[in-house]
Amino acid sequence: MGTDVNVHPGHGKAGRQPTRQFLDTLTGHDDPGMFGRMFPTLEPLAVDDGPLRELADAMKDAAPGDAAGNNLKVPAGFTYLGQFVDHDITLDLTSFGEKEADPTAVTNFRTPALDLDSIYGLGPDGSRHLYARNSASDSGKTPGPKLLIGKTVNVDTITGDHRNDLPRNPEGFALIGDHRNDENLVVAQTHLAMLKFHNKVCDQLAASGKPAGEIFEEARRIVTWHYQWMVLHDFVERITEKGIVAKILEQGRRFYRFKKTPYMPVEFSGAVYRLGHSMVRQVYSHNRIFTPGGLTPATLDLLFRFTGLSGGIIGDLAPSPITPPLPLPVLSSNWIIDWRRYFQVLPNNPAGVTLNPSRKIDPFVVPQLHTLPGDGGSLPFRNLKRGVLLGLPSGQDVAKAMKIKNPLSPEEISKGTDGAVAKKHGLHQHTPLWYYILKEAEQRGGGERLGPVGATLLAEVFVGLVHGDHQSYLWLKGKTWKPTLPSQVPGEFTMADLLRFVGDISPIDGITTV
Repeated sequence: MGTDVNVHPGHGKAGRQPTRQFLDTLTGHDDPGMFGRMFPTLEPLAVDDGPLRELADAMKDAAPGDAAGNNLKVPAGFTYLGQFVDHDITLDLTSFGEKEADPTAVTNFRTPALDLDSIYGLGPDGSRHLYARNSASDSGKTPGPKLLIGKTVNVDTITGDHRNDLPRNPEGFALIGDHRNDENLVVAQTHLAMLKFHNKVCDQLAASGKPAGEIFEEARRIVTWHYQWMVLHDFVERITEKGIVAKILEQGRRFYRFKKTPYMPVEFSGAVYRLGHSMVRQVYSHNRIFTPGGLTPATLDLLFRFTGLSGGIIGDLAPSPITPPLPLPVLSSNWIIDWRRYFQVLPNNPAGVTLNPSRKIDPFVVPQLHTLPGDGGSLPFRNLKRGVLLGLPSGQDVAKAMKIKNPLSPEEISKGTDGAVAKKHGLHQHTPLWYYILKEAEQRGGGERLGPVGATLLAEVFVGLVHGDHQSYLWLKGKTWKPTLPSQVPGEFTMADLLRFVGDISPIDGITTV
């Protein structure tokens, strides 16, 4: 999670990025454009690179495999669902001409919204390359309501007609609405699940007798509304607190406010939402082949390598016959995900099927993100440095502006080996906002959820993004609307419900429904 962060060579960027100079011109604007500040009057925190680098080094997880660092309340799939959501709310599909005419995105820009434009692009007419041919009419000359799904290539003993890859062009680039979703295999498979979710809803509508010309729009509405509800209640409330969305809807947003049009607050994109970097594991159990005790564990590095954007999926440029493991024309069948290992689709997994927990939400980040390949450097340092460049205020100033009753004390921030480094440089009293959010989660949330500053800001932004979308369920139906698709608990809808509805739990094991 977190916008404009290269977590691997080849990580793509989309749209425009804020600068300190641009943000400073927006103070006092009701609707600032693409980016803005929630706390425009607070003084920026200035910290030299030396202390920032020393603090970043102290944020290295010394025991990334230690179960004590696991967050059992948040399955690891939410780390990458969070990244998928990040790409959804930061995708900018304005044309090059519009960007040249309005480089700071004050007027011409796509509103940050949970609207799945990363899935739908500009729809069947504007983004034909994303859609399957319409077999119902025109002899297949027009796109139909369903999205394209790619096939995997069979490797070793995993055979069959598996449609479990993103659709790709002849040279391996994913044909999707946001290229960044092909940078990491779990994000890519999450995107694939969303494609299949839409197609399953289309099938359901066709079976119910819905006229062919009405299926796409109705399917998109159903999918988007269930996705919005799921993000607010299954994702946001899982890492904040149960009931916080209803509380904000009842009492109103106090800090993330806009007149008509939502914007992307840099306190959110540059600090709060970068919580996901601490949740990343270094090793995963991906399926029965790539798991601890199997052929090899699914390391973070391997999850990047089996993609088209960051790795070795290169389409027709791959040798023929293929020579696994890489390069490959498309994803190999032995890397198809087993969703039981990333979300709790079963009450209890069978023996040998490990449910990966995320790592705790705390100041510690796995070693691999401290030494990114190429010249990527340290991700924690880059996050801290970016906060300075964007002119973010200190965590203490934000907590004071929010009137948090019991903000973190200097003593709490000073705890641990990382806190000792913060204290050494006076950062226990004037703390970079990103580090404050993580320390607050550690000290107040037990590493399982965000503390009061982080939880409030994260939840308010997400509620605001949904409410500010005039096609959302909150705008058109209000806060009393409930999901209607099949779910374990009627009237709710979780990511696990979505995967059960899609019916593609672990294809290499022949498991579709549970």
